[in-house]
This record gives sequence, C-alpha cells and structure tokens, in this order.
Amino acid sequence: MDEFSLIHRYFQRPENSPAPSGILLGIGDDAAILTPPAHHELVISTDTLIAGRHFPIDTDPYSIGWKAAAVNLSDIAAMGAKPHSILLALTLPEANPDFLEPLAAGLFALCDAAHVKLIGGDTTRGQALSLTVTALGWVPMGQAILRSSAQVGDLIVVSGTLGDAAYALQHLSSSALDPELKARLDRPTPRLALGLALRGYASAMLDISDGLAQDLGHILRASGVSGQIHLEDLPLSPTLAALNPEQRAALALSGGDDYELCFTISPSKFAILQSVWDDSNLPLSVIGQINASDHNKNEHPQNNLTVLYQQKPFILTQQGFRHFE
Repeated sequence: MDEFSLIHRYFQRPENSPAPSGILLGIGDDAAILTPPAHHELVISTDTLIAGRHFPIDTDPYSIGWKAAAVNLSDIAAMGAKPHSILLALTLPEANPDFLEPLAAGLFALCDAAHVKLIGGDTTRGQALSLTVTALGWVPMGQAILRSSAQVGDLIVVSGTLGDAAYALQHLSSSALDPELKARLDRPTPRLALGLALRGYASAMLDISDGLAQDLGHILRASGVSGQIHLEDLPLSPTLAALNPEQRAALALSGGDDYELCFTISPSKFAILQSVWDDSNLPLSVIGQINASDHNKNEHPQNNLTVLYQQKPFILTQQGFRHFE
C-alpha cells in the first residue's frame, strides 16, 4: 500500500463527517486552509509520541491513536482555548491494516468527542513507530491563560486525581491492576471543558504531563513566585491513597501522564468558580498557595517549590520526567 492509498483508506473521512466551522480545505491538497473566527488568536501545540518511550511497545493501537490526539488537545485546554483541528505526522515500520484500522479509530474517537477534525499531515516509513500531532485551537484575543501570571496569595488547584498513570505503568504486568487506572495511562482525557471554564478565573495554568512538582515549577519560574503544597491534600484514587507517604509522593508529585490541569486562582474567584463548576466527575482540589519568591527567577524551578507533609518539609527524591537524562 502506497502513502496516498494509506491516507485515503484510514485518515481521509467523508466530507459529511463531524467538523468544526472554519475549515475551507482539509486533507487532499498541499496544505489545509482555515478561516479564523473574528477577534480570536490561534493557539498551536505539537508533541511527538515514540513507541517504547511515550507508551509501552505492546500498547493496543486504538489507545495509541487516542493518546496521540489527547495529549496535544490537553495542551490546548491548558491555554483556555477551544480546540479546532489537528495534523498528524505518522512514521510506520510497515503498513499493517490490522494495526492502522484501530489506530485511526482511536484517533477519530477522541477527535469526535472533542469536535475536532484531522485536516492534514504526513506519513512515512521508518524503523520505529512515531506519531507527531499538531493541535490548533482558538481563544478570544487576550484571554489565553499563560504560565506567567500567578499572583502572590493565589491558591494552587488541580483537577481530578494524580499519579494513576504512573502507578499503572509500574504495574502493567499485574493481573490485579484496576482497568480504570490502566485507562488513565492508555487513554487520558484532555480537560477541555474545564480549560474553557477557567477563562477569566485562573491566573496561570498548565497541564500535568511530566509530574506535578516539575510542571508546577514551570509556573513558579515563569511568574517569579514560590509555591507551597501539602502532600496530604493531593487528590488520590483509592489505590494510591492506600500507599505509604513516600510511595504516594513519588507517584503523585513526580509521575507523568496525568494530563490534569494545574492552575492558580485567587480565593475570591475560586469561591465563584465552585458555584458554577458543576461536574461532580471532575473534582477541583486546593493543594497549596502561591507565595513571594525568595529565589532568583532564573534558578531551577524546583527551588521555588516547598512540599509539606503534616506541616513539616518533605524532601522530593524524584523531580519528574525529563528527556536526555
């Protein structure tokens, strides 16, 4: 099967398939053509997933397709933007229909749930399976939620529960692994509705992909502030809550692949947000607060983060996922 047949068979959907407005031309030409909404700004993010590095080699293809789209749309959510479309650059060792069909099904299942359309990309042959997704979204001018605007006195809040995907990765060979925890690893849910709801409320925000401690450190550094969080306030699933404090901390603070939102918000705005955010399936947990920084803004991000357990400093032995280390 050649490249063009592959694209047409698995990734070019009928013109009547669900699609957001503003797409003048999608797959089939040298480039896509979009019409941006009036008075909006374009938000773009891209991530690469490589087999054996970002997901286990034996991950089912449906989950691989789902996750490739989900992790990129999570970045769009973290900016307070509305997702619009994606592009996919796919490198395959071989064009195996038994792999490609469920891969495309997983990708489109997530896209349909998010009202997003695949508008282009590239396919090529290579030694290792690799998926690079570029996600595009729109946000009203001046309303994107950045990492650099956290204020002293803000609360630090996270959505959902932390550490589930990291726990699942450590226990993949266990027959007793909770399917819901494995789903957190294989098929994460981008918090798109929450990202939109936080416009006008959150002062700074990002998604948790490399571990809470490391990712929160990016907000602290960009904003020139420090932060203090409490280990006992971290939201945990029952499985993680049953672990000892050191195990809980390693997973919830340093484990990756959560794709929950971490944001800062003033206490008064959080009180209002709680009255309008009515999704009981996605709780919001206050885990700490933003303080004035005693450190130079250019120092290592973790230097500005203090973790307490029962009001005593808790020393982190792991800092989160990093490439090239």
